[in-house]
Amino acid sequence: MASTSKRILWKGAISFGLVHIPIALHSATQESGLNFDWLDKRTMDPVGYKRINKKTGKEVSKENIVKGIEVEDGHYVILSPEEIDAAYPKTTQTIEIEAFVSATAIPFVYFERPYYISPINKGAKVYALLREILLKTGKVGLAKVVIQTKQHLAVLVPAGPALVLNLLRWGDEIRTWDQLDLPKEGAKAAGLTEKEIRMGEQLVEDMSGDWSPEDFTDSFKEQILHLVEEKVKAGETETVTPVETVETGESAKIYDLTDMLQRSLKGGKPNKSAPATKSASAAGKKVAKKSTARKSATKTTSSKVAAKRKSA
Repeated sequence: MASTSKRILWKGAISFGLVHIPIALHSATQESGLNFDWLDKRTMDPVGYKRINKKTGKEVSKENIVKGIEVEDGHYVILSPEEIDAAYPKTTQTIEIEAFVSATAIPFVYFERPYYISPINKGAKVYALLREILLKTGKVGLAKVVIQTKQHLAVLVPAGPALVLNLLRWGDEIRTWDQLDLPKEGAKAAGLTEKEIRMGEQLVEDMSGDWSPEDFTDSFKEQILHLVEEKVKAGETETVTPVETVETGESAKIYDLTDMLQRSLKGGKPNKSAPATKSASAAGKKVAKKSTARKSATKTTSSKVAAKRKSA
């Protein structure tokens, strides 16, 4: 398991009822696969992508490129940059919980990418309250959140001491299994005998153990890294200097928790005499993309072979 990253993607708030929990969002995963960079073998310069006209094979300048959506074979609707910009969801830096559902209600096929959430600015108590309530009730929070101008459906899940925001796929992104030739549900309908069931259960029991991700490794990655290590020892390496910057937006503020909970339960409006809850900054900065990196010949592969990682 990779070490924890304290790098903040953005600061904002979890919002439900009249309650705002100031939080910071952190990536819960990292790309550990191998990405092969394109290099010019004559100079070892990186090779990028060009805008090429697929019909003529000629390069097209940026000002001559428009964006279109194909509505039928060969027919497109062209959209201007202004029309596209107007359609982007407003960036609020807020995780808006819209409903609470059973933790077992969402099929695994919907889960896409997890993020850790940590409390900031004296938000620890209300953060803990939400975490414990979700654990006690067996519920998770369904929410919408905008990350890098893209709106996502997400679920807020308690996991140990943390709250995890897991992005979900939209319903129209999930394929149906209706056209698949699947056995009928239920042991009897599928033609399974009691003996077969008992033997299967025994086999599962014999193979059962504790979850340990370290026991499972990527054999392709290991073999490639072994080959790279041999080349490192032979001095066959090139060096690329990594560049990484991080900018974050402003944080949210939190006010009296009891008052907000009471007003949320009553369905009332915020007390005008009390200070208005300030939502998270609406203009957080995008996370800078990670550059590719490759270690110098003096370092061994054990200090990590350079590989591109996707931005969180």
